Order: sequence, then structure tokens, then C-alpha cells
Amino acid sequence: MTREIRVRGTVADGYEAVRDEFTAVLASEEPHYAGQLSAYVKGRQVVDLWVGPDTDADTLYGVYSSTKGAAHLVVALLVQDGVLDLDREVAHYWPEFAAEGKGAVTLRELLAHRAGVVGADSGFSPEEFADDRAIAARLAAQRPFWRPGSAFGYHALSIGALAGEVVFRATGRTLQELYEERVRAPFGLDFFLGLPEEHEDRFHSVLPMDPTPEQKALIAAQPTGPHSLASIAFNRNAAHPTDLEALPNSRLLRAKGPASAGGVASARGLAGMYAAATTGIGGREALLRPDTLGAFGQIQSIGYDLVARTHKAFAVGFQATSDVWYPFLGAGSIGHSGAGGSQAFADPRASLAYGYTRRRFAFPGGPAAENERLARAVHEAALATG
Repeated sequence: MTREIRVRGTVADGYEAVRDEFTAVLASEEPHYAGQLSAYVKGRQVVDLWVGPDTDADTLYGVYSSTKGAAHLVVALLVQDGVLDLDREVAHYWPEFAAEGKGAVTLRELLAHRAGVVGADSGFSPEEFADDRAIAARLAAQRPFWRPGSAFGYHALSIGALAGEVVFRATGRTLQELYEERVRAPFGLDFFLGLPEEHEDRFHSVLPMDPTPEQKALIAAQPTGPHSLASIAFNRNAAHPTDLEALPNSRLLRAKGPASAGGVASARGLAGMYAAATTGIGGREALLRPDTLGAFGQIQSIGYDLVARTHKAFAVGFQATSDVWYPFLGAGSIGHSGAGGSQAFADPRASLAYGYTRRRFAFPGGPAAENERLARAVHEAALATG
């Protein structure tokens, strides 16, 4: 039985195929699917689509690690200002970080996921996990899980706190405060690192993954022990292990907005942030100069990721989106996906910024599979329309 699907929103002339692709993707999704898709080209919004029960363009979702894009943008701004230097040791800004052999780790290596500080031996409590400064205080004394610089592994739930502590030590301001003042508020973005109470009614809780029997078998076939590197990185070694699927449903987490995975956004907010960073929007100039954007888009770590146990690629903080996810994008594309299925990136060569959210946690975690089709359709339209 075919169910009726009603995609709402608008697309610019030349982007009709994106609406068609979004509708086609939805036809294969579960009946209560809800999601959003947004894109900017040369600072102009060209795609603004949404679908689902009680969902509109202003609905907010937990975006997991897509939050990291906002965190790394703040760092990029401070490097551009000359406040931070990528090739200075982290301990120059944060002396306590030098403990246990971490004194030579540079900010560049930290952001490239090469420091080996993916978590704490005994994990974090839910209260600690919502507080970046509490996480950083624990990690300063943590012995690295590999020799810093010798390899890389995804600092999934720690990188935001680590970068945030460097920001705090250098400026006396939290990363969240600087993001609000320099990025979110000036551009009016629906992408929050710390969701104010007055916006709570716009937030929709994450629905847990609903795997098929075949998918359940795949999950069961890839167990990880409670003290494996992946478990430590995702805080599954704690007395109260982190439930990744339910993470954004915590009001404490949403209110604090930890910079690794605590952001709340709409697709408009995700795409708008990358457009603000790379092309400018609303008559405002781009936040990043071309030289800063080029420096932060250079690949720093590529190959076997010790935590993810698969091929990954990182630029300076950002994921190297064209290498790890979508090879049709231009070189130097930067972005970050989220475990629940969200995806956000900028392709500077196409002057394109992309954002996607969905309510139900996507199998198997990471950017939902439909992003490949949607991002390709948007990219093709951007190139075709010039």
C-alpha cells in the first residue's frame, strides 16, 4: 500500500530535482518519519524542505556531533584573530594538560584527533558529561590511550570539551559564549549550543532506532567490550553508560550545550551556520577569510581510525567531508555529521552549504544513508545553475 507523502517548503528555480529526491527518499522511510533539508548557494537559501508529523521548518532536533562544526568554527575564528596558534602546544594555553606525557601535543594535533585522549578510564557521570569544563578537568590528568601523534582516533565525546578548555584559557570565555556572540546571534541561526528555556517547545525528542531483523543481526555481530577503545570514547565504560540514542532528550544536556554533541538545531540552522562561515548570508560578510578556510580544510589525519575502526579523514577539527563521505564534493569541503543521522557541510568550491536533520535515530549511527542522495542532488543543482 502506497502512503501519501507531503513534502512542505520551497526550492529555488533549478532545484526541483532536490524536492523530487527528498520525496523519493521518504517513500522508503517509516510512516512517522520527520526531517528537514536546507541548502544555501552563494549565500542565498535555495532549498528549504521539511516533512513529518508536527514538524515545520522551525522544529529543533538534537544534532549530536554536527555540534562539533560550531565548536571548530569558534576555534577557526580565534586562530584567524591571532588569539590561538594551531602549532603552539595545548599546554601553552592550558598547563595542566601536559600531565602524563601530553606536553608536546599541539592544538593542530588535538583538533586532528591525534592526542589519544578519547575518554576517561572510569568514564563520566551524566552531570559531568553535560559540563565541558568538568570533562576537561578530568582529561587533563588522563594518560593518552596511544602515543600522541602516532595515530588518530575519533574523540567522539571529548574533543569539544578539550577545544573548549583551550578557548577558555586563552580568552576567559566559554566556547558556548563566544559562539552565541559571534556566530549564532548575529546571523539569527536556529543552531544552539545551550538551548534557552523559551525555545524548549520547539524541540522534538529523538526517537530510538528501529532496526530490521537483518540490522539487529549486524549489530549483534559487532560487539565491543565495556573497556574497549570505542566504549571508552563513547562513555560506555561509565557507572551509568551513555545511551547515545537518548542523549539529546536530556534537558540538562540541551541547556548546557556541550560542544562535542549537545547542540540543538534545525536544518536551516545547520546550513545557515556553514553559509555564514564561508559565503556570508543576509548581507553580512563571511566569517572566515579564504586563507583561514583553506587552512582549516586541509586534511590532517587520514586512514585507519583507531576508535571507529574504519577509514576516516579529518581536516583541522572538521571532517574532511569530500573524502570520508561524499567524493563528488570539492576538495577542501568541511563539515560534521551527527550520530542520529544529521549532516552539515560547506563546499567552498561550489559556494554550497548543506544541512539535514531527522527525528528518528538512523541505523547504524552516523549520517543517515539518504544524505548521499540528497547531497548529490543539491550539489548537481548548484553546479548546473552556476
